[in-house]
Amino acid sequence: MTANERKINNQWARKGAGSGGHIRWPLLWVVLILGLLPLSGVAETPNARNTRAAAMAARDYTEAQARWQQNRTNTDLAWKYGRACFDAGEFAGHDSYRAHLAEQGIEACREALRYNPLSAPAHYYLALNMGQKARSDKLGALKLVREMETELKTAIALDPKLDYGGPDRSLGLLYRDAPGWPTSIGSKRKAREHLTLATQIAPDYPENWLNLVAACLHWQEKDKARELLPVVSQKLQIARQKFTGPEWEWNWLDWERRWEKIKAKLDYKEPLSVHAERK
Repeated sequence: MTANERKINNQWARKGAGSGGHIRWPLLWVVLILGLLPLSGVAETPNARNTRAAAMAARDYTEAQARWQQNRTNTDLAWKYGRACFDAGEFAGHDSYRAHLAEQGIEACREALRYNPLSAPAHYYLALNMGQKARSDKLGALKLVREMETELKTAIALDPKLDYGGPDRSLGLLYRDAPGWPTSIGSKRKAREHLTLATQIAPDYPENWLNLVAACLHWQEKDKARELLPVVSQKLQIARQKFTGPEWEWNWLDWERRWEKIKAKLDYKEPLSVHAERK
């Protein structure tokens, strides 16, 4: 592990609730070795898997930074570094460090757009890093929200399929969580429109469905949320065969946690066949 990775790990806590919310929990540093595999016959805890995910994000951040610094005119390397900054920010244990990472990501994505204004990923990750900064900079959040809206709309126009419908998914969440008119851009109608579009663009991606159900609960629309539950259950079952490997490990921890929380709120019992499939 490099000195830079150790610095990042020392400032990170367990990752939050992803797109559905932001909760920071204490991280039990049981394992700090990159790529560590569980001992045979020993069940791994969620904390251990989150630790490994944080270490992987630290490694990706360090490598993406090094590659971009060697060739700062390369648009792809720039936005990929921006993506790594955003991922690192998801694990940040302190607002100040999250803001620092976000500023690096913003700089990299803006530089990418200087060389290629039509780079959808650069617009997209610029918006996401602005979101990270807004989490840490409450005073400047409203201004950043409007910039995020512009960048996400541009990303949608250039490549709506990016990151499994990520631009629509992110814009929908932005409209859901931002204050409404006249203070800011928040809009229930627009939020529903873009969150629904994300499920249509990438129907097998669990994040899109979980966000739509969570939005219904946020708006106290429990009946609409219940109507979606069998669909979400089916999509999760399909996704378990599609999104596999170490890179999806934390996503599944997050998706399963959110799914269990949604089921508990709506007292939903999954079909027995689904439980059997997991075993």
